Formats: sequence, structure tokens, C-alpha cells
Amino acid sequence: MAVHGAVVWAGPADVDALVRWGAKAGPLVVEAGQTWRLVTANFLHRDWLHLGLNLLVLVAAGTALERTCRRGEYAALLVAAGLTTMAGSLGWSGAVSVGASGLVYGCVGALLVLGRRYRARLPSARWLSGESALPTVLIFLWMGWTSVGVDNAGHLGGLLTGLLVGAFLEPRSLGRAGAARPVAVVLTAAVVAALVVGERSGWRVERDDGFGVSVGLPEGWRSEEDGQGRRSFSNGLPGLGRATFSAEVIEVGEPGDGAAQARHFQEESLVPGAPGPEGRTLKVAGPTPVRVGGRAAQRMRAELEGPGGATHLVAFFVPRGEWVYRLLFTWPAAYPAYEAVVDRMVAELRFGEPAVLREARARALLVPGAPGPLRALGVTLRRWGVPEEAVAPLADAVRVAPSHVETRVELARALLEAGRVDEGCHAAAEAQVYGPSDTGALEAGVRCELARGDVARALERLEEARRVDPRDARLRAAELALRAVMDAPGGHPGSGAPHPD
Repeated sequence: MAVHGAVVWAGPADVDALVRWGAKAGPLVVEAGQTWRLVTANFLHRDWLHLGLNLLVLVAAGTALERTCRRGEYAALLVAAGLTTMAGSLGWSGAVSVGASGLVYGCVGALLVLGRRYRARLPSARWLSGESALPTVLIFLWMGWTSVGVDNAGHLGGLLTGLLVGAFLEPRSLGRAGAARPVAVVLTAAVVAALVVGERSGWRVERDDGFGVSVGLPEGWRSEEDGQGRRSFSNGLPGLGRATFSAEVIEVGEPGDGAAQARHFQEESLVPGAPGPEGRTLKVAGPTPVRVGGRAAQRMRAELEGPGGATHLVAFFVPRGEWVYRLLFTWPAAYPAYEAVVDRMVAELRFGEPAVLREARARALLVPGAPGPLRALGVTLRRWGVPEEAVAPLADAVRVAPSHVETRVELARALLEAGRVDEGCHAAAEAQVYGPSDTGALEAGVRCELARGDVARALERLEEARRVDPRDARLRAAELALRAVMDAPGGHPGSGAPHPD
């Protein structure tokens, strides 16, 4: 009653308040190491009605048990029932749970067995050991099982503990008092709770074959729909204590730049003082070059004020060919142990071969020598960031179908992206021979001049391509970017200016 009064005095007894005061929250127990919640949760209640119902039964059953048994053994029963109640709840669900119902069921279970064993010597307990007692308890369990918001696993854990402990309890009028039995009861319950916590502390690997990425997640994390096309996971807590992970693959159309995507994310979602998807941004640091899963990446850190309080955010931007992976982690500042959880998730990130690339390899093997599958394989390899490996199938496709301009353009791009500038420029020139009015072939020539560092010549060739297709918005954007490079200091012919994209 005192604890609930303090909770209500501090503010509404909502989920966040209960978590703050020590409710059983599975993720905080098994991931943040706060196993003490298996004890404190027994003292918390949702409202006065919840508290009153538990006290009503506890006054009846608990008082009878306390008068019958030694107080040390009665206290050991309460501790054991509290631990196994919350351990049973944890084993069944990681959701937030509170209440002394498990203690009540533990007392009832102990009285059931004790009253049966000493029926003749305990007339005061006969009413609870009669023929109707067990069916009554089962009816209460069934009512809880068919109701919403009732922690039935916790109730069952408390009842089973009471039944087992009742088999060893003795009335205080019999035998001598000793510390061995109470200590054994508490230690047994503690071992059971530890085993449940250990079992719930496992990790699993979550894979997305579509984009070839996998990450290790705590076993209790679950998938969520965010409506943005991202793969999102969370520890299941709604507010305080909430931790999340989301993965998104952004198509950029050119070899990806992690730093550019990091800056864009900061400008769009991490404006200091402005509210964002994860909360109001307080401070931002980065981007900083790092390596994630064996690949070069950019990392950004931020401190936010989210719905559940202060929140840490770390985002990684990992370029891979024409895509950039955006991997976003958030965790509550109030639970610093979560930083180790996030560090492990980052350490277990892996980038494998995406499904589309495996399918392209399979088609090329099924129809060996066919130009279509060879071209598709080469394009897929280039787009997924392995241009050197893409050269061979594209060159084979050109030999089989030499007049196919698109294949020659792709070969030129693969060679240029692989750093083989002279061969790439030669392939671009041959593509323009076979397709003098093809914008793709003209664009390949632009890429050749950029690879050579001649921005002025690249702009001339781009203007030629624009005359062929003046409505191409992408070519128009490239022309504007090149002109910006030319107007910048050092943007003169042969200056080695960077690619406008």
C-alpha cells in the first residue's frame, strides 16, 4: 500500500511510471541486467482495485498461513513465490507486469497442501483444504486465462511454488525451527529465476535476403511495421526503456556516398532543437568514417529527447554500389547497459550476397553463353558494387551480341568504376560508334572525361547528349552539377574535379 501510494503521489501510475519504479520489463531484465525487477515488481500495482483485490485474498490466506507456520518459513514462501511468479511471467512474455497476485496464489497453494497434510491438527485450515478448494482455484485460473491483461503465467508460477513449498511446511507446533529449510526454498527459487533469465537472454540472427544484410538481435526483439518501407525491430517497450533498430536501403543511382547520405539525414531528421521521428534533437556529432561488417561506412551520433526521456541515437551509412544502407539504432539514456547491446548488434552486422545477384548468377549458369543473362549478371554485379567482377560477363555479352549498345555502355561503366580508365574510355568510344545518337553511349563518354579529370571536355560531351535528348531531367541535373564544379575554385580543365554525382 505504501509503495502504490508513493507511485500515485509522484504522478499517474501509467506504464512508464511502473517501469521507472521497478516493474518486470523483460528487455530490462535480460538485456540491461536489472534482475532485481523480479522482486520489486511484486510490490507494484496498476490501480487501487488491483491492489485491493490482492490484499483481500492475502489478508485471508496469508494471515492463516502466518499463524500456522513459522514466520521465517512464511517469509521464505513469499520470497520464493515472488521470484517464481515474475520468472514465470518473464518466461512467457517480455511485457511489463506488476502485482502481488503471485504471492496470493503462493499462499493459497501452500495452504491447500498444508491443510491436506495436517487436516486433523489444523481445523482453522479445513475450509481451504475441502473438496471444493482446488476446483475454486482452478476456476480463478480459468477466469484469468480467458481475460485480457492478466499475467496467467505469473499466477501459475506462484501457485506451483506454493504447492511445492506446502509439501515441506510444518505447523509451528510440530518440530523445531531451523534456517536450512527457508534458505533452501529461497535458493531453489533463485536458481529457477536465474535459469529463466538465462534462457530468455539468447540472441538470434535476422536476415534480409533481398538486400543481403543480416544482424544479430536479442531473442525478445520483434518486428514492427513503420509504414516507411523499412525493416524495424524493437524491444517491445512502448515508452520508457524502448530501444529500436531499423534498416533501410536507399537507391542513389550512382556509386553511393555514405557521407552525402549522412549529411542529408542530418539536414532532414536531426536538426538541433527541431522535433524528429525519434524525438527532439539536442546534440549531433559526425559523420565519422568507420567500418561496419568489413565495409567502409559513416557514423553519426545524436542525443534526443524522446517520448520515454533522453535517448541516444547512432546511425550508420554503408555504401554498396548504387545503394546506401542506413542502419539506425536508438536506446534509452536511462539504461546505459543498452550501449553494450547496440555494440554487439553492430559487431554482428554482415553484408552478404543479395537474392537478386544469386538469381542473376543462376540464370547465367542455366543458359550459358546467352547474351541476355550475361548482361543481366554484369549489370547486377556492377550495381551492387563489384564492377571488376562485372567486366567478364559484360565482355562475353559484347562478343556474343556486338551491336547491343546498352551492353557496351554497361561494360564501359564497369571498367571505369573498376579504375581501368583507358579500357573504359575505349569501350565508351566503341559504344558511341554503335550508337552515335544513344544518350547512354554519350553519357559513357562524359564519364570517361570525368575519370580523366577533364571537366570542361566532360561538359562539352554532356551538352552534346543534352541536344540529343533535351528533356532528360537526369542529364540536365548532371549538367548543372558540372557547371557548379567548373565555377568552383580549381574547377578547370585537367583539375581532377570529382564526379558531379
